[in-house]
Amino acid sequence: MTGYGKSVLQLPTKKVTVEIKSLNSKNLDLNVRIPSYYKEKELSVRKKLASSLVRGKVDFSIFVEMTADETSTTINHGVVKEYMQQLRNVVQTGSSDDVSLLKMAITMPDALKTEREELDENEWNLINENIDVAIKEIVQYRIDEAASLEIDFRERITNIRKFLEEVYSFDADRIENVKARLQKAIDDLKVDTDQNRFEQELIYYLEKLDINEEKVRLSNHLDYFLQTLETPDSNGKKLGFIVQEMGREINTTGSKANFAPMQKAVIQMKNELEQIKEQILNVL
Repeated sequence: MTGYGKSVLQLPTKKVTVEIKSLNSKNLDLNVRIPSYYKEKELSVRKKLASSLVRGKVDFSIFVEMTADETSTTINHGVVKEYMQQLRNVVQTGSSDDVSLLKMAITMPDALKTEREELDENEWNLINENIDVAIKEIVQYRIDEAASLEIDFRERITNIRKFLEEVYSFDADRIENVKARLQKAIDDLKVDTDQNRFEQELIYYLEKLDINEEKVRLSNHLDYFLQTLETPDSNGKKLGFIVQEMGREINTTGSKANFAPMQKAVIQMKNELEQIKEQILNVL
């Protein structure tokens, strides 16, 4: 859900810049910064952003740069003169430097007054249109990124499927390896064993190491992930849940592997899955 959108509006007396930034997040974390005279419109802006962006850590800003010669801040003449007179009384000399007194007086409270600018609805309508432009820009940014993510996801799902088949291809060798190790351990003990009992215990042990169920479930999860990618609805959280289930099956397979070549393939699957996890938050 990373993205960026920007729009610039030139008005007769000011330049208004609308900027939207978005980073990964499971939920919508919205930070809105706008000038005080637009504050009454903040709620509507938040609703617009929430409905369009859905998720992400979003920073929305409106920057205003005055381009006209006029300013809304003026000197409060009466207050400044009174401050200067009080300062003369403190000095108690007739030769006080007015420039020095003015420098002091202008820093006093209420020496400057700022007339609050009232909201111009026509002006806001123009700004609102530029907000829509910035939102469209960031949404398009996300769409372009999603297209590249889809390609990456499909490649990694294909890789996991390939490593899963590789894991399964090692199964016969793994079983033989386990049987040989158990038989060697018994031989090293140099004790007589009941062959039938040994075979029963071996079958029980091998059943504990069987990975057929994990293979089937993981394969189904891979198919379901690809199917969900193709749906038009917002499905980022759903894909996240599927990835969690895939991780469980891969971890279970790894715990049952008990065979170095198989474990290496499991590690490769985990690596591909971690790459998917890092990017899944980018999917709405």
